[in-house]
Amino acid sequence: TLQSLLSSMKKACEILTRDPEGGAARIPFETFSFLYLYLASIDGEIPETETNAFLHEIKEKADKHSGMVLIRHF
Repeated sequence: TLQSLLSSMKKACEILTRDPEGGAARIPFETFSFLYLYLASIDGEIPETETNAFLHEIKEKADKHSGMVLIRHF
């Protein structure tokens, strides 16, 4: 489901970030996008149009933060 996918993405951000613990848990959009597409394909229940729309929205937010995705963006 989308909720479990987003929960997994939050954990991935917390693991992969270079921010100090308790920080924004930023990761590059390219990394976020790669992981999100991979996990969404494994899930198989999220339509591609929904996945693409979500990533487009996240990219717009990341572009305002030097290409970094923050957990609060999703």
